[in-house]
Amino acid sequence: MTRATTSARPPGRPRTGVNAVVFAATLSTVHELGYARATVDRIAATAGIAKTTIYRRWPTKGALIVECLLDAFGPVPLEGAGRAELMSSAIRWIAAKIGEPGVGDAFAGVFSDAVSDPALREVLSRRLQDPYRLALQDALGEPEDRVLFFIDVVVGTLLHRMGMTGEPMSDADVTALVEMVLRYFPDDAGPA
Repeated sequence: MTRATTSARPPGRPRTGVNAVVFAATLSTVHELGYARATVDRIAATAGIAKTTIYRRWPTKGALIVECLLDAFGPVPLEGAGRAELMSSAIRWIAAKIGEPGVGDAFAGVFSDAVSDPALREVLSRRLQDPYRLALQDALGEPEDRVLFFIDVVVGTLLHRMGMTGEPMSDADVTALVEMVLRYFPDDAGPA
């Protein structure tokens, strides 16, 4: 009589890489179908997993999108010798990220949903905006209200363009946005 061998791994799908698969499927589905039609069912189907796998990790589509965006954005690259270079690189970085397939659509969609969903707005603010705000506050030596204004102007402008045209902002327009914003945050001035 032969004994059954037991595996060191529990039955079921391997867990490694599930987040990466779900995030890629999320951006792909949002890019292909648009934010509203990119349901958790469709994202799960694209990922080749059960929707319960998604709901075990993220209780709502909004929470999934926020985590997906955090993954897509990564840390803000605070590069540059002075404030102007640092702010310019941050603006160009977020413009490029919003221009990636699915990212701008997902960001605009979750942002729009958050307007009428206080719980989602709290997740979006705490999980997505706050880490970038704090990093910029520290790097720029600016108070919270001025950094929030910087984020509002830059991200709001980029998302507005994406929402109105379906296209990311052109390089020339990003350069004009950088020049406008830098006038408000000059290198030689301290916090206003």
